[in-house]
Amino acid sequence: MSENRWAAALVAGIMTAGMAAGAAAATTKEAVLKTYADIAEATFGDAATAAKALDAAVAKLIAAPSAETLAAARAAWIAARPPYLQSEVFRFGNAIVDGWEGKVNAWPLDEGLIDYVAENYGTESDENPFYAADVIANTRLKAGGETIDATKIDAELLEKLQEVGGVEANVATGYHAVEFLLWGQDLNGTGPGAGDRPFTDYVQGSGCTHGNCDRRAAYLKAATDLLLSDLSWMAEQWKPGGEARKELDAKGADGGIVTILTGLGSLSYGELAGERTKLGLLLHDPEEEQDCFSDNTHNSHYNDVIGMANVYGGSYTRLDGKKVSGPSLADLVAEADPKLSDEVKAKLAATVVAATAIKQRAKTKEHYDQMIAAGNAEGNAVIQKLVDTLTDQTRSFERIIAALKLAPVKFEGSDSLDNPSAVAQ
Repeated sequence: MSENRWAAALVAGIMTAGMAAGAAAATTKEAVLKTYADIAEATFGDAATAAKALDAAVAKLIAAPSAETLAAARAAWIAARPPYLQSEVFRFGNAIVDGWEGKVNAWPLDEGLIDYVAENYGTESDENPFYAADVIANTRLKAGGETIDATKIDAELLEKLQEVGGVEANVATGYHAVEFLLWGQDLNGTGPGAGDRPFTDYVQGSGCTHGNCDRRAAYLKAATDLLLSDLSWMAEQWKPGGEARKELDAKGADGGIVTILTGLGSLSYGELAGERTKLGLLLHDPEEEQDCFSDNTHNSHYNDVIGMANVYGGSYTRLDGKKVSGPSLADLVAEADPKLSDEVKAKLAATVVAATAIKQRAKTKEHYDQMIAAGNAEGNAVIQKLVDTLTDQTRSFERIIAALKLAPVKFEGSDSLDNPSAVAQ
């Protein structure tokens, strides 16, 4: 099956899941909001389940470091990403999610805060006094007039270090801190290859490389434990009676639908098309790819797109294969404006095709950091296509607001799209 036909089939399958439930009677906004919350509960629940498997794989790596246990931990990290990325569509409109997200998925990070780095990384930064603090090598951190006791590496210390000094690049927790500890720096620039941390960085005793293997293991375990705890907490908030559902219900029917559209439009435009995609393309900078240590960015962008299709169509397939589905935003749009409904489906399908093309290219030719390299016209064009389809579908999301007679909705913007000359400065 061609990519175009496959994407159309995927989106069509998602869209029809909720429509059967609404075929006999007009879809209610309250029913759509229930489906939305049910999908959130399932998606965050799957993210926690996958993080539990990652936590177990990390424990095995620490207990018996080897090339095999390191590879297994890396594979578990990659497997943990899809459900989380599919949950990102619940950001922006839901304050409880957007305020929490930085703990689990903040990037890019100044990795010198955490561990050893290559010599060309440098030893100081005007913007970040903790730029090369290296908590794994140092039990006491002194920077910017602040002293931190880092004798014991545990979740409490990591939370204290998160954005320490008020610097967003001081990312001490979440997926990307774990990613760095599993892969190490990617020193290949826009050339082939990901990070290549040796398993001996976790060997206790005489076989330890780069020193402080006991503290490195403690950091990795604390970070994965904390990630699991944070994801489990968010899954609880979306259960019936949870705080996330209460916040959604308090907005009323129209307010809840606005929340759904805010998440769709902001993730589509400002976040994914802008900050995560166009910015790196403008700068041709491999540091501006989300999963930069593991070269997994193609999968992350793809799953963000699938998450949007899930929410719009009111259908999510769980890790165990079971489906969560019901009345959807797609149903409401189909009833209000059938022509617009067809337009949105077509544009979502086009975005899935564009994201799939990046994913396939990463498997067969070159990774994302190579695609955004200066002088790579073909690779740049593949990335730009995703930017274009995301931007195009956002315009259709804006049209839904009028079709459903909702209050104005403000989507997140991005200088990369709205004022690219400012990015170059």
